[in-house]
Formats: sequence, structure tokens, C-alpha cells
Amino acid sequence: MTSTAGNTGNTDSFGSKGVLDVAGTEYEIFRLNAVEGAKSLPFSLKVLLENLLRTEDGANITADHVRALANWDPSAQPNTEIQFTPARVIMQDFTGVPCVVDLATMREAVKELGGDPTRVNPLAPAELVIDHSVQIDVFGNAGALERNMEIEYQRNGERYQFLRWGQTAFDDFKVVPPGTGIVHQVNIEYLARTVMTREVDGKLRAYPDTCVGTDSHTTMVNGLGVLGWGVGGIEAEAAMLGQPVSMLIPRVVGFKLTGGIPAGATATDVVLTITEMLRKHGVVGKFVEFYGDGVAAVPLANRATIGNMSPEFGSTAAMFPIDQVTLDYLRLTGRSEESLALVEAYSKEQGLWHDPSHEPKFSEYLELDLSTVVPSISGPKRPQDRIQLSDAKEQFRKDLHNYVKPVADDGSVDEALEESFPASDSPSFAADANSHVHDSARPMNKETLSAANGAFGRPSKPAPVTLSDGRQFELDHGAVTISSITSCTNTSNPSVMLAAALLARNAVDKGLTSKPWVKTSLAPGSKVVTDYYDKSGLTPYLEKLGFYLVGYGCATCIGNSGPLEPEISEAIQSNDLAVTAVLSGNRNFEGRIQPDVKMNYLASPPLVIAYALAGSMDFDFDTDPLGTDDSGKEIFLKDIWPTPTEVQSVIDSSVDQDMFISSYASVFEGDDRWKALSTPEGDTFAWAEDSTYVRKPPYFEGMKAQPEPVSDITGARVLAKLGDSVTTDHISPAGSFKSDSPAGKYLLEHGVDRKDFNSYGSRRGNHEVMIRGTFANIRLRNQLLADANEGNGVEGGFTRDFTLDGGPQSTIYDASVNYLAAGTPLVVLAGKEYGSGSSRDWAAKGTALLGVKAVIAESYERIHRSNLIGMGVLPLQFPEGENAATLGLDGTESFSVEGVTALNEGTTPKTLKVTATKEDGSTKSFDAVVRIDTPGEADYYRNGGILQYVLRQISA
Repeated sequence: MTSTAGNTGNTDSFGSKGVLDVAGTEYEIFRLNAVEGAKSLPFSLKVLLENLLRTEDGANITADHVRALANWDPSAQPNTEIQFTPARVIMQDFTGVPCVVDLATMREAVKELGGDPTRVNPLAPAELVIDHSVQIDVFGNAGALERNMEIEYQRNGERYQFLRWGQTAFDDFKVVPPGTGIVHQVNIEYLARTVMTREVDGKLRAYPDTCVGTDSHTTMVNGLGVLGWGVGGIEAEAAMLGQPVSMLIPRVVGFKLTGGIPAGATATDVVLTITEMLRKHGVVGKFVEFYGDGVAAVPLANRATIGNMSPEFGSTAAMFPIDQVTLDYLRLTGRSEESLALVEAYSKEQGLWHDPSHEPKFSEYLELDLSTVVPSISGPKRPQDRIQLSDAKEQFRKDLHNYVKPVADDGSVDEALEESFPASDSPSFAADANSHVHDSARPMNKETLSAANGAFGRPSKPAPVTLSDGRQFELDHGAVTISSITSCTNTSNPSVMLAAALLARNAVDKGLTSKPWVKTSLAPGSKVVTDYYDKSGLTPYLEKLGFYLVGYGCATCIGNSGPLEPEISEAIQSNDLAVTAVLSGNRNFEGRIQPDVKMNYLASPPLVIAYALAGSMDFDFDTDPLGTDDSGKEIFLKDIWPTPTEVQSVIDSSVDQDMFISSYASVFEGDDRWKALSTPEGDTFAWAEDSTYVRKPPYFEGMKAQPEPVSDITGARVLAKLGDSVTTDHISPAGSFKSDSPAGKYLLEHGVDRKDFNSYGSRRGNHEVMIRGTFANIRLRNQLLADANEGNGVEGGFTRDFTLDGGPQSTIYDASVNYLAAGTPLVVLAGKEYGSGSSRDWAAKGTALLGVKAVIAESYERIHRSNLIGMGVLPLQFPEGENAATLGLDGTESFSVEGVTALNEGTTPKTLKVTATKEDGSTKSFDAVVRIDTPGEADYYRNGGILQYVLRQISA
């Protein structure tokens, strides 16, 4: 097996190995200045270069690899493969549980192949933070945190016991228990080393901290000068087991920052602006690196906020170099003076210390003057769809018609009204089911909106609601039903968190209150946030507006927003209301936040509170008052918005080193609930046959010591024909599901009550649930049904089953069972940016287990394409400028893919011939681009997946 972490082969072709003395302690290092060309490289590529120097073994990593990177041509397209060996792996529980499940299964498979099961063991430090399982069932009161944690343990006890077994069974594997914080905030505040140390062959070695993580927002640590990015769980498992990450030397985009953030704008506004710029520029598969004089003026928390959103603009990483700001943050968060001295000495010795006067070579260049940033939100369904706050009301009205279907009194579509609101880009009506929401349709003005209400299949007046406690109000389109301060992106940043608290104080002092239909919640990223809220005396003001502490975890951003009050949910469903959610997160994809909520917006924490006060997205903060004071004077947002000076003053007086030291002093111990869990023992796990949370997956059943040759695909049918921007949430949703869904039926059949379903994310250790949940997002639009008269307009996990006469509508899971029984392989057709969003391994695992052999898309997001290969699914790409529509494909054809067998000869063809045969016997052929991009990926595909490849390596 390939070495990992601080280990190395026996080759040092460049004589780079040396000693660095830091205050009397000697560290073995691999000096970059031994390699010609290293000095001019961007920071991120210097880190990769050190990685190659240290792991050079003359076989997998050679001197030629080192030279290729040192002589990097910034203008060239990526074409040189290298092997990156991350120093450590970080996981969260939704993705971490299936990782540990797979490792446990691999131990049994190794044993069956005659090997030693304990060889399946992390060779690099692996840390898992349980942060994705807390759900906001209880909110708006002082007991919410305690009650939500009780429910969390009741729901997830099996999973947590399993993780405790993993903590004892595997070496170098640690678990941060529930109720501690969000994985990426815990990472930057405690786990990240910036410079790693490890004893190798009796010597203490120092090298850059690098990591891969099973969550796409692993890039948050880029703000700390740590190179890392999100990978699928299957790739993370391989990294833990010593397999390097195969990658092409990337293009690096230099992003110059100048100026400073103006009053009224926040770090969130900066990151939404950068996200829009980089998504528009096109950075998928590239590194982004920030440089320039403005970098020194960017606080570490803001750097982390920017790095966090790297998946939203599509880059692999978004790096900030190491400088004095980095050291100050490490000191603030309680790192030792010894480690601080090492970080400074090592980074300066290696040319990794930021020098604003030195401009590295970059492939492409962008620039942002921070003083031009304005308050913004993004939505209603994609993080990159930025809206200036001053335009938010008008844009909401433009977008609204995409989410409400105009019908006449007799229930038919009101064609006149539909014509008034053109829906050429509408996800509700267009053939391109997942197209960009913002369009040029004229906005609904007050009169039009009011008149339209009567044609939306509900009363002309807003829907009246009476809650169980007697409160009464009316709900209309645009009502903010969820207002949540949540997610690692912003809760790690004291500037926006304290701005929110100060805005709450000012609002309370003016007599303002949150609207009664808003579900308010506060889910910080670590206990440090609670500490500085309490020290500043601002907690009571948040609570008076309903923002009580509900838990420490991802919560709303991952889809764990919990149910709305029953009366509100009933009013929404009965009147087909397009209500909204506002959250301080990074993800607002369709169907992700809450099943009743169609339109979701990302905003800074203070704006989250502002929208709770406003109660509606149909609101202009410049002209619409939030309320009146005791004298009847109208109060506007500008009247309660805190100044930057005020925010900084509270930060200076309320955030200190002792908070971080005390919060993380016993980070791995957990509370009494965690300690009371019984812990299974043994090198292999004793699977419980009746478990509905943790089950042995079928990946290795019947696996032989040598892989079977790969074969061409013939007679395949289309399982789903999809549009643009289909996310991993569309493919494998993380949130709740209903009783009549295939997953719900499975759980009911296995004795699980509806109230105990939990979420798809929490059930990721059970492949039976996850297969049934694949392509089951309630907002998925399968164009196979849009083309069928009987299924026009259907949303959710449905398809046509061509094993039956006429291809009737069926659930995707039930159809897949019939296809499997008939021996029919499956394909998926898709548009641009297929698999964007979270690094969700189950989006690939579920696809493979449904029987999909190939995906043909216009373009892919990086992680999902890699994950498909990792599960033995062939990613193909339509010819440039072509797609299913231009080729005349409607999804009713049968498909063949010729030339796959060339991979058995050790070569990867650039294109494969795809032939689609229509029902009348006519055919359409085209050359699809093979998106197996590296030799390593080809090895994985030939083995049927990355885990099979690793398993055979271990067994051999």
C-alpha cells in the first residue's frame, strides 16, 4: 500500500531533506528551494510540491512528477496527473457513518479473501464531528436545546453506538460527540494544525497541514492556509487507507482583493459577491488563490467564510496564504506557543508566508474592490444567484410565478394569466426542469399580485391561520416561515454573529417583534459563540425575538429545519402557497430546507433577523417600515443596523482566548448521554439484522481477487432525463420523507413509526433506505414524464417503466427493481453542472445500486463525477454544443455504448460511440466524451469502484 501522512518512500532525488531548528526543537523538513522553479509557484501549488517531495518513492511518485509541478505552465490546460497524499481526513456524521460502515464491511471482505482485517485501518489521522443529526423539533423557548438533543439521541442511538465502536476498533480515528459544534468550525477553531508534525523513522517531521473531507465545505479551512477540499466518502475512505488522491495539476485563478468592506455590508455580502463573480468566470476544477495588499485587511473569520463557499462557485479550493493574521487567529483560538512558533518558522523557511510585494504566476486573474460590496441575499434556489438587497422585493415578484401555477375556478390552467407571467425559464413549466430561476419576466406589481391571488386556486385574500395557542394571522405568498441563523459559513464569524445580536438588541429596544408565522432558530457552530453572546449580554435580546439556542450543528442548512407548526403547514399545502425561508447558510437548493417551503434565500445573520421582523420576502427594507415605536414613528432597517465600530468594540470586549481553551478542553469526551452509550467491541462489527440505521452494504458480495473485464453497454433504458443544475440534493436528498415514499414504506414494513423516520441523511448507514431515496427529491423533474401526456408536470421521484406496456408512470425505485429483474442496464441523461452541490457519496452509491451503468451529461461538477467513477458508473459527456434536445433524444430510446472494452487494455479512449434506438427502429449516434480523466480513475473503473480497488490492493 502507498504510504500516507508524514511517511515517505526512500527517494529524495532533489536532496531536499533537511533540518529546521525552532527554539531548540529540530524538525525534519523537505525544502522547496531545492527544486528549481518552486519560488514562482502560487501558494497552493507550493503545498502540493512539498507533498510530492515528501512522498517521492520512484514508482507512484517520481522526480518527473516533481519537475512537472515545479515547471508548471499557468497558461496550459491540465494534462499532468499527480498523486496528492492528504495529511488527514475530516468527516461529519451524515457522510462519516457510511464511511465507517464501508470500512467495517471491508474488514469482513479482507477476512473472506484470506487477509488480515486489522489492515483495514486509517493510516492518516481521521476525525469525525457529529454535527448533522440535530433537528429543530423544538424552538422559540429556553428548553429547546436540551429537548432537541434528547430527541437526537433517541433517533440516532444506533448510529452513535456504531461510531463509538469505530472509535475503539480503528486506530487514529477520533469522534467529536454531538452538541459540540459544526465540523468546519471545529476544524478551524481546534482540529486544524496549519503545520503538521509526525514521528517518522525516529525523527520528528514537519510538513503542511492538508486534508480531504467528506463534506464539500471542507474548503473553509483554506482560510487558515490549509489546503483541503471536499471529496466523496468513498474517496475519503481510500485516503484513510493510504491511497493518494489522483488529480491533474490544476489551473490557479489569482483573485486580488483591494479596499475594505463598507459600513452596512458584511462578510456574507462579500462571499455572495465573490460567489457570483467566480461562478460567472468559471472555476470548476481550478484552485482559487487570494492575493494582494487587501489580503492583510481580511480577518481570518472572513477568510474562512470565503473559503467555505468554494463549492458554491465551483472551485476545488479557495486559498488564503499564511501571514500574521493566521498566527493571531491561531493564538486567539488557544493553539500553543510552540505550534505558533513552528507555523511561523516553517512557512517563512518554505516560502509559504504571504509577501504582498511578490505576485506569483497565475493562470487567470480577477479583482474585487471590497469597498464596492453592497448588502445582498441569494436565491430562491441557488447560492450563486445573488440579489442586491435593494432589489430583493422586485426580484421576488419576478421569481414568484415560477412557483405558483395559475388556475381558473374550474381547475384548468388560466392561459391568459399564464401568458401574463411568461415561464420560459420556469422550473414549474419549462422542459428544462432545472434551469436558472431568474428571468426577464415582468415583475408582479401590487395590483397584479393581488388580482392573481384569486387565480392561484385559493381565496383571493391571504389564507387565515389560527395557531393552537390562539394567535391568528394571514399567510400569503412570500411569507418568511423559517428564519434561521445556522451553518458553518457564518456562525464561525464573530463579526456577523455579533452584528445579528446587536441588531436584535436595537430591535427590541424599539419595540419590534418577530412575526408569529416565522420559525426562528439559532444553531451556532461552536459553544464559543454562546460564550461571547453571554459575555456581551446580548443573549436575552436574541431570545426576545425568538432566536433561542436550538442546537450546535448544521440544522437548517442540511435540511434539519424540522416541521412547521401544523396549522401553518396545512395552510401552505391547502392553498398552494409559495412561502420562503431565510438562513445564514450556504445551501438553498430546491427541496433541501423544508418540504413546505418552495423558495429559499441565503443571507447574513443580521438580515436573517431582519426578515423575521419583516415576515415576508415581499418587503423593501429601504421603503417599508418594520414597525413603529411608542410615539408612532416608523422604524426602518437603517434605524437598527449596528455600525462596524460598534460591532468591533463588542468583539474586542467579548471574544477571548480562554473561551476557546475551555470549550475544547474535553472535546472528545462528550456529555453524560454520550458516555452512557454502550460500546460494541471487536475488530469486526456485529451487524444487527433488525437495524434500520446500520446495515452491511452489498458492494463486495461475490467479489473476486481479480476484477472481471469491463464490457460495452447494450440495450440500456433511460431511468431519468434531467435538465441543468441537477444537484446531489436532487439525486440523493438529505431531508425528511413521507410515508408513501418507497423509503417510508420500507421503514413502515420494518416496524418504524412515522414519527421516527428521521431523515435520509441520518439513515445513510442503511443502503436499503438510501437506494429508495435516490432521485426521490420532491422537486426533481424527470423530463420523461413531462414528455408523457399522463405525467405532465409531475414532480418527485417518478419515471416511466418501459418494462411494462406503454411505459406507465412508476416510482424510480420500483422501476429500477423491474429493470434489474429484466437484466436491463440503465442510463441517466442530464444537462449542465450535473451533480453540483454537496459532496454526497450516496448520490453516486444510490445511482450505482439502482443499476445505472452510465450518465451522459453536458457537464459535471468535480466531486460527483469522481464519485460516479468511484462506484463503477461511467461518466460520459455530450459532444461540445450538443445535448439531448439538439440530438433529438426524448428518453424513450434504448441506448448502447461501444468501445468501453478498450479500458481492459489499459488505455482510456477519449470518446465512445453512443447509439440511441427509437421505438420505430431509427437510430441516432454520437461520440460521447469519456470523463475518466486520470489513469488512477481508470484503475478504479476497471475494478468496479475505488473501494474494490483498495480492497484488492490490501488483500494482495
